[in-house]
Amino acid sequence: MRASTRREFVAGPAGRIECAVDSPEGDARGVARGVALIAHPHPLFGGSLDNKVVQTLARALLELGYETWRPNFRGVGQTEGVHDEGRGELEDLAAVLNHIRREKFILAGFSFGASLVAKLAEKEKPEWLVLVGVGITRIMAPAVPAGTLVIHGENDDTVPLAAVLDWARPQELPVVVVPGADHFFHRKLHILRALVQGNWR
Repeated sequence: MRASTRREFVAGPAGRIECAVDSPEGDARGVARGVALIAHPHPLFGGSLDNKVVQTLARALLELGYETWRPNFRGVGQTEGVHDEGRGELEDLAAVLNHIRREKFILAGFSFGASLVAKLAEKEKPEWLVLVGVGITRIMAPAVPAGTLVIHGENDDTVPLAAVLDWARPQELPVVVVPGADHFFHRKLHILRALVQGNWR
């Protein structure tokens, strides 16, 4: 994401997990406001920690003072193991969170990754949960805490907006819709970044 991005490896249930880590300017590890764990889209469809939406989430949270961790799921990049349809990937996210945990942490994700961090938030208590293009058509996300930021593209043809509204409605959960945006927020990433920073509390 930037010149100072470092790669770290965390021991996971299926082997090492490759992570891209960014720290706020001048941070000497521990000075940051907290940590943010950000999960990428489906690995069988090209998802990785270098995904532009994931990078945008990391940049937005980094600028808010959080150290950001972007792991690669099993079989992607230098992360060991093979795709496990969300089960093992959820265990891997939990392993990374356990490794980096501080008093305050944020969970964020895009598409497949958004569904997984929503599942992780059932057991953990993040300071904030951010879901972008939540992939409920592939892995159903559970109900999420009040105050969760849900952002979706109006023209998303991967995860239809109507499906997300059907999921959100029983929870009385607001969904922020970005007009004209597709699943990957092409030419709308600046709006995504502003929404994350503008809704942070």
